[in-house]
Amino acid sequence: MKKLPFTIDLAGKTAVVTGGGGVLCAGFAKTIAACGANVCVLDLNIEAAQKAADEIVADGGKAIAIKTNVLEKDSLVEAKRIVDETYGGCDILLNGAGGNNPKGTTTKEYQFPEDLDPEATKDIKTFFDLDPEGIEFVFNLNFIGTLLPTQVFARDMAKKDAPVIINVSSMNAFRPLTKIPAYSGAKAAVSNFTQWLAVHFAPVGIRVNAIAPGFFVTAQNKALLFNEDGTPTPRTDKILAHTPMNRFGTPEDLDGTLLWLISNEASGFVNGVVVPVDGGFAAYSGV
Repeated sequence: MKKLPFTIDLAGKTAVVTGGGGVLCAGFAKTIAACGANVCVLDLNIEAAQKAADEIVADGGKAIAIKTNVLEKDSLVEAKRIVDETYGGCDILLNGAGGNNPKGTTTKEYQFPEDLDPEATKDIKTFFDLDPEGIEFVFNLNFIGTLLPTQVFARDMAKKDAPVIINVSSMNAFRPLTKIPAYSGAKAAVSNFTQWLAVHFAPVGIRVNAIAPGFFVTAQNKALLFNEDGTPTPRTDKILAHTPMNRFGTPEDLDGTLLWLISNEASGFVNGVVVPVDGGFAAYSGV
């Protein structure tokens, strides 16, 4: 069973984790399961979701994997049907599905004068070359992929005892990183939506908060952070130079914040906050 900084009693509760096949969200799923909850691992990649669920079961927990597209309401409705039939409904919704796409990313950090000529920039992607469909995909995956699961699951959650929604934002929401305008804008929307939902759902008793991870190595960003030989890229050097703790986070670094936000006893009056877990990145001015 996964080692936790502390435990809370989630026996009898059911958690739905979208994007649960990814590195961070699989970690979230295992943490919640280790506290006794039933966990439903939702992911478009059913193999990754099943792997996470199998690892939970192997550790003595209860979990199922459900192939789900968070951008298709019918897929989410079917997932909810399975959750309801298997475990009797959702108490904890963790909206973790998200990510970036190369079509929403510029090649360079800045727009230089010499790159204004289209003929001179055929081999790079400037701001002016960004694909609107790529921008839309990134925004939808992160924001609509948070909104739709909430629409599908929250109505019945409001009838539960102390229901909780946890969204996954990013440090990009506080200060946009260079090269990734689509992802930064989408995560800013997730943070704003978290606050809106917290206000909107307060009368029905659903608390809504978000975790904003700093820099963690995942399958999606590994190629940006490390060369093929394992050495750090210049972007990694820059990230660590601006992270006072001088390291990347690990999935375990998120456990304490996650459990605190889920626990009604510990954070029952905490609603509408976005908690950075970033090794001091947001606090560092660069000098």
